[in-house]
Parts: sequence; C-alpha cells; structure tokens
Amino acid sequence: MAVISVRVPDELKEKMKKYDINWSEEIRRFIELKVREIDREKLLDEIDSFLENVPELPKGKATKLVRDDRDSN
Repeated sequence: MAVISVRVPDELKEKMKKYDINWSEEIRRFIELKVREIDREKLLDEIDSFLENVPELPKGKATKLVRDDRDSN
C-alpha cells in the first residue's frame, strides 16, 4: 500500500482529536469515492463522444426493424 500525507491546519487537527474517528479510513474512503466519480464522468464523456459519431435513424426506422424481425419468425 502506498503512503500519502495531508497537511491540515493545527486548529483543525485539534478539533479532529476530539472525535473517535479513524481519519485515515475516512480519507481513504473519500478518495475511493472521488476516483469512482471521476471514472464515471470520464466514461460518460467517452460514451457521449462515441454517440456523436453514430448517425441518427430516420423516425420510425427502429419500429420497422423490430416489426420486420418479429414477422420473419
């Protein structure tokens, strides 16, 4: 596991000591959530870019294709 350090103001550190909280775990959880959020946003951007290049079907084309497929069975 890698180690990172975070600097916080002395006043904040004193306030943090008042609570029985595993701050390392809280920070790790926040980082994991933030990375997942950024990954999702990047994936959505990639999907949007891909969809911009997909030509639109004329209105009713999808319905016709489904109907033709159903009728062929």
